[in-house]
Amino acid sequence: MSHQHFILHKPYGYLSQFIYELKRKKKLLGELHPFPEGTMAIGRLDEDSEGLLLLTTDGKVSEQIRSKKVDKEYYVQVDGIITQKAIDNIKKGVEIGFNGTKYITKPCEAQLISEVPNFGARGKKIRDERHGPTSWASITVNEGKFRQVRKMTAAVGFPTLRLVRVRIGNVHLNDLQSGEVIEVDNFNINININDNDNDNGNFNENRQITKNQITE
Repeated sequence: MSHQHFILHKPYGYLSQFIYELKRKKKLLGELHPFPEGTMAIGRLDEDSEGLLLLTTDGKVSEQIRSKKVDKEYYVQVDGIITQKAIDNIKKGVEIGFNGTKYITKPCEAQLISEVPNFGARGKKIRDERHGPTSWASITVNEGKFRQVRKMTAAVGFPTLRLVRVRIGNVHLNDLQSGEVIEVDNFNINININDNDNDNGNFNENRQITKNQITE
């Protein structure tokens, strides 16, 4: 059986699913592209999150990419000017709430972003500029706890205002526009071979690839 694979820049305000059974109307992925029957999102981005989302008709591929051996990088816009101390705390691991209990996140990669990323305007305005300055940081994790990255920045005193996933393994968002979809032959995801699920905070280097290279 021949499977199909897609790369999507998920816009703000869409659910990472094709069916929503509750009565309240929601924006779904099927409104963005005529995906074939059986297409599934690999992992998820929350309704208020944006960025790189991979989709496939192959369940085995989905399971591989959702594993802890694949890094996911996020650019986050936070309330206030985030400090290097806060970044260092995120890198070491912070305490967040998960399923009603306290959880310490695993060591991860994080850094300040000096230039404002050019993602364009979000579907809903972030907030009025009179409420104070904002700043950006990059956070790379291979865990998938519910709203984990948002909870991590809040734990160090800088709540997330906007979250955009820019990389999964060695697949990058690059200049894919919000709502744009491209079909690829395969994802060629790099598997992180460091031991113990990165308990030591070590991440393998993934080379950046362009949209043209993705389809090679």
